[in-house]
Amino acid sequence: MRVAVFSTKSYDREFLTAVNEQFGHDLVFFDPRLTWQTCPLAVGFPAVCAFVNDQLDAHVLVTLAKQSVRLIAMRCAGFNNVNLRIADQMGLTVTRVPAYSPHAVAEHTVGLMLALNRRLHKAYNRVREGNFALDGLLGFEFCGRTVGVVGTGRIGTIVAKIMAAFGCPVLVYDVTRNPEVETCGAKHVSLDELLSQSDVITLHCPLVPETYHLIGQTALAKVKRGVMIVNTSRGALIDTREVVRALKSGVIGSLGMDVYEEEEDLFFQDLSNRVIQDDVFSRMLTFPNVLITGHQAFFTHNGLVQIAKETLTNITAFEKGEIPPGRITADRVRPQGGPS
Repeated sequence: MRVAVFSTKSYDREFLTAVNEQFGHDLVFFDPRLTWQTCPLAVGFPAVCAFVNDQLDAHVLVTLAKQSVRLIAMRCAGFNNVNLRIADQMGLTVTRVPAYSPHAVAEHTVGLMLALNRRLHKAYNRVREGNFALDGLLGFEFCGRTVGVVGTGRIGTIVAKIMAAFGCPVLVYDVTRNPEVETCGAKHVSLDELLSQSDVITLHCPLVPETYHLIGQTALAKVKRGVMIVNTSRGALIDTREVVRALKSGVIGSLGMDVYEEEEDLFFQDLSNRVIQDDVFSRMLTFPNVLITGHQAFFTHNGLVQIAKETLTNITAFEKGEIPPGRITADRVRPQGGPS
């Protein structure tokens, strides 16, 4: 099948091309993000392969359908940037990669926790400058600290198990009870209880209307003062402006983010020689207790191979007239706390 692949970097081309030797699709790579302006690039393609920051709103989907596109193959777990209702109405099949490498994201999450707590990013810079003072690097032991995991899909469950192994009491919240997460001693609680009792809160749920700005003014009024919050799921789970206020007041003690709600104009590109125009993001970079990575939690060799395999498997199934294993429709979206 002829596929227009948008938002491609060198690693996308490398891994998709290598894995495609098993599938034989005609992959044509495009650097730009998929937007209404770049839709014409997909003319003549029955399938489009898109990524997390491509725009698949009503306008784009209607345009693609008119261009005879029939398949939208997302090479990521998230689908919040896809208007599934319009896709269904236009007869477009949408697929995703729900669990390409949950260990990659889970391990990155724990890495952010450790780096924030022991100020590893600051210590690294100090030592390089010949500064071996320990002032300002004081951390705490995770053992005995309560960790709250929002979302008990595969990633959230792995994070819960890792933190339980650290000796942490683990609280979890999800609208659907997951017995597997209880095997490590995690306790299912209400969201309010998780917010109020956790020393560390980590987010692993999808972005749907019910989870938009899940961590906002209301939630932050319930958390422990000095709480650590980590988000490696979807940027808009966090109300960034409210989080900035909470950082300034000391309500949030530290913040780790691999995603950002306005990341589409920032992440996956080199802006080191430009002035960042996003004032809220720039403000967060000034906090010594904030650690931001550029949506790299998925970025492992294992993860990229699996993303390519599952994406191309979905495309192959569609080409054969079968239901792709990663198909997602508007009526199959879980509300809150699902796999990220």
